Amino acid sequence: MPDKQMILDHLRLAESHVSLGQEHIVRQRQLVAELKRDGHDPGDAGKLLAQFEELQAMHVADRDRLIGELAEAGGD
Repeated sequence: MPDKQMILDHLRLAESHVSLGQEHIVRQRQLVAELKRDGHDPGDAGKLLAQFEELQAMHVADRDRLIGELAEAGGD
């Protein structure tokens, strides 16, 4: 079983990824909306947004997995 401290370290990193990912998604959504509002094709920006959202789902899943591991290791 992984060391509790190692899980905590990985969890902190995962939380950072989730937080930063959310910031990227919010900003990219704003850019897509601005492009649409100004009559531009948001194609590539929309594709990038979809990639950000997919990556965010992976970050959230990783964070949730680590939270489960921490609970199994007797963490808070």
